[in-house]
Amino acid sequence: MTNHGVIRQSTGIDGLDEILDGGLVPNRTYLVRGGPGTGKTTIGLHFLAAGAKAGERTFMITLGQPEDQIRQDAQSMGLDLSTVQVLDLSPSKDFFMADESYDIFSPAEVERVPTTQTIIQAIEAHRPQRIMVDAITQLRYLSADAFQFHKQALSFLRFLTQGNDQPATVMFTSEASPEAPDDDLRFMCDAVINLEFNQHERTLQVSKYRGSEFQNGVHSLRLSSRGAEVFPLLRPRAHSRKVLVESLSSGVPELDELLHGGLERGTVTIITGPTGVGKSTLGMQFIKEAAGRGERSVIYSFEEEQENLLLRCDKVNLPARRMMERGTLSVVKVDPLQLTPNEFSRIVRQEVETQQATMVMIDSTMGYRQSFRTADEKHMSGEILALSRYLSNMGVTTLLSNEVEYVTGDFRPTEVGISFLADNIIFMRYLEMDGQMQRVIGVLKKRLSDFEKTLRPFAITLYGIKVGPPMVDLRGILTGNPHLKADS
Repeated sequence: MTNHGVIRQSTGIDGLDEILDGGLVPNRTYLVRGGPGTGKTTIGLHFLAAGAKAGERTFMITLGQPEDQIRQDAQSMGLDLSTVQVLDLSPSKDFFMADESYDIFSPAEVERVPTTQTIIQAIEAHRPQRIMVDAITQLRYLSADAFQFHKQALSFLRFLTQGNDQPATVMFTSEASPEAPDDDLRFMCDAVINLEFNQHERTLQVSKYRGSEFQNGVHSLRLSSRGAEVFPLLRPRAHSRKVLVESLSSGVPELDELLHGGLERGTVTIITGPTGVGKSTLGMQFIKEAAGRGERSVIYSFEEEQENLLLRCDKVNLPARRMMERGTLSVVKVDPLQLTPNEFSRIVRQEVETQQATMVMIDSTMGYRQSFRTADEKHMSGEILALSRYLSNMGVTTLLSNEVEYVTGDFRPTEVGISFLADNIIFMRYLEMDGQMQRVIGVLKKRLSDFEKTLRPFAITLYGIKVGPPMVDLRGILTGNPHLKADS
């Protein structure tokens, strides 16, 4: 792996390599720090397995966890450490039973020398190209004071990277805590990878990387039976694709007239309205036309189960099942609280970049916010904005279904302040006409072309969507109390 002319070494985790601008600069020191259970050792095991897979001599110094347990954990995650040499300096069961009292010298002074000699002999014997130390903070207890530990740790890291005729890339973990801070270690290493775990998610953040660029921000980390997976923040500007800008027909002539030709490819459209007004069905109409052109679409449903959506489509003559069988449609049910926004963005990216999807519908923005525990509306808007811009850059047409709370009354385009990110806003609402509820549809915004400024009747029938002629005699559309001109 190369980047900017420098041959990089993989961490064994694709998402982390992406954050680190291609991977690790060889023969540098990398600190992975965090509290208990944040994934420090797991990331180190990926680092070792990647080196072994690349044919490098790899070596691990463990000061806490015994070797047999480390190998079992790696095997359970599918990581091959069979060629990795391990120096086990963890306390054995015999240590507790032995009488290790020191009358004249402190334990640190007595045990430091044999520990140091053991490490030196092992390094010189194996001449490793990759080394992991887990956890280096255990060496702090072999030093009389903080100053001595700082000198010893710095000397130790230099020995590992430069002390023999075979330079090595070194990753070491730190068990940071308020009682035992690791500020000194952060100063002496070349890169710092910070891990955290809160009640909602695990995160990873790089705060330092000498001699290399890296992606700022808080990225998602997931630990599973496959080991560690890292999901970087989505950077829209890093992705683009040349696409011909053209109008995409809805397949309903009256609706195309309302939109002055249809929706432009690569634009973001918010379809907004109260519950049950037909937002999802309208989105499916555009998806049906995309399938007719041989294009692939994806619906991410945050509220409705896949089978329910398909049943609704069956009843209004939208062939969603046939589209799925032909591979022109994928319906993905997103389970609440199971993903982070970064993970979801990666799933969307795979559909766009691997499966060549050209239309994406998110149903709905409210479900998106609730599924990702995004209580902060500004944060939620930022996540959707990044995803929408990425899709636009890739030439993908995006449909966002947005539910407003009020069925009638004051007109509001959206409830969560996301109107700014839309190229187009199609609004749907209920009107009371002659004692009956009637659906109507209109356009509030269209960035790349003009549009019809009137409302039209909108109906969902057994034969599909029907859109009527312009309601030119209607007044007070935006006041919340529309009425016919003759009634004024």
